[in-house]
Amino acid sequence: MDIQAFDKRCKELVDAHEALIVRKNQKQPLGNGVFDRYVYPVLTADHTPLFWRYDFDPKTNPYLIERMGINSVFNAGAIEWEGKCCVVARVESCHRKSFFAVTESANGIDNFRFWDRPIVMPEASEEEMNVYDIRLTRHEDGWIYGTFCAERHDPAQPDNPPAALARAGIARTRDLKTWERLPDLKTPSAQQRNYVLHPEFVDGKYAFYTRPMREFKAAGCSTGIGWALCDDVTNAVIEDESLIIDPCRYHTIVEGKNGQGPSPIKTDNGWLHLAHGVWENADGLRYILYMFLSDLHEPWRITHRPAGYFMAPRGMERVGDVSDVLFANGWIVRENGDVFIYYGSSDTRVHVATSTIDRLLDYVLHTPPDGGRAFACVRQRCELIEKNLANPHCKSMAMES
Repeated sequence: MDIQAFDKRCKELVDAHEALIVRKNQKQPLGNGVFDRYVYPVLTADHTPLFWRYDFDPKTNPYLIERMGINSVFNAGAIEWEGKCCVVARVESCHRKSFFAVTESANGIDNFRFWDRPIVMPEASEEEMNVYDIRLTRHEDGWIYGTFCAERHDPAQPDNPPAALARAGIARTRDLKTWERLPDLKTPSAQQRNYVLHPEFVDGKYAFYTRPMREFKAAGCSTGIGWALCDDVTNAVIEDESLIIDPCRYHTIVEGKNGQGPSPIKTDNGWLHLAHGVWENADGLRYILYMFLSDLHEPWRITHRPAGYFMAPRGMERVGDVSDVLFANGWIVRENGDVFIYYGSSDTRVHVATSTIDRLLDYVLHTPPDGGRAFACVRQRCELIEKNLANPHCKSMAMES
C-alpha cells in the first residue's frame, strides 16, 4: 500500500469512528413507566480508540492492519466524576484477556469517549490470569474502591485447562488513574465472583455483599447474596459469611444463582439494590436484573422485594458471545435524582437505561412480591384485573364476556 492509499484508509477509519462516537442516542418509545431503554448501545468494541488497535506507522504497518483487536466491551462499573458520567468498562481483547478502561460522557447517554490509556491494574500475583466486572464504591472513608473478579487457573487441577479459581480483587484510587492494589478479600467460600463493598461503615466495620460458591460458574452451587463485615479493608478477611440475605429459591428468577450488582443507593426509604438472577432453561442459562430494598439502618435486612425481574434481555440484547444475558455492575445517581443504569448485554456491549429515584422507589415499594405458587400468583393478577375493570379509565379496554 502506498502512502496515499495509507492516508486515505486512515482518514476513512477516523471519520467512521468519530461518526460512531458523536451519534445521538434516542429513547425507545413508550417504555414501561419504570425505566427507558435507548436505541443504541453506549459502548461497543468499535468505540475503543483506534490507536489501541492499529499501528499507524506506515513503515511497520503498511497495510494499516488492525494489530491488536478488541472482541467486546461490557459489564461496566460507573461513577460520577468531576461532573461527568464515567463508565469503567471491561474491555476484552481478541485473546480473551480483559482489562479496565475509563470512558466519560457529559450527558451519560451518548458521546462516550475512552480516556487515552486503559487502567493498568497492579496484579496480586503472576498467577492472576484475568480481571473483570469491576464495581466502584465511593466509600465514606474518602477512597473510591474497585472490587472485581481476579481469576487464575486452579492449581489443584493442572491437567484441566478450564478449571478456574475466582478470587476477590480489591483496589482503591482517588482519581480513577492511579490504583493501589490491596490484598484479595479472603472468605470461607471456595469461589468469590460477585461481591460489592457497602458505601458506609456498619458498626465501625467495612461491609461486603458476597456470593459464596463451591464451583467457578455452575448454576446451582450458590446459596445467594451474603452479608459480612471485616475490620480492615487493607487486609480484608471475612471469617463468617453464613448470613445469606437473599437466598436462591426454587422456580424463581434466582433459582440457579444471584449476585449483587453495583453498590446500593441510599434513599430516605432504605437502600436500593440492583442485582442479577440466573436460572436454567432448555437453552442454557438466562441472566436477568432485579431490584430490592433493604433497611436504612440494617442494610442486611430486605424490606421490599418486587416479584419477577426488573429487566430481561430483549431484541439485540439477547445475541452475543454469551447469549440471553443482562448484567449490571454500575449505576449513577445525578443531583436531580436521575438514575443511569449501565448494563452489559450478552457479554458483548454496554447499554444505558434511565430512570429516577422516585420511579425506582415506586416500583420497589408498590410492586407485589412473588406469590410463591402459580395459584397464588394468578390470584394476585385477578385482583389487579378486577380493580381495573371497575375503573372508568379501563372500561374501553375490556372485552364483554
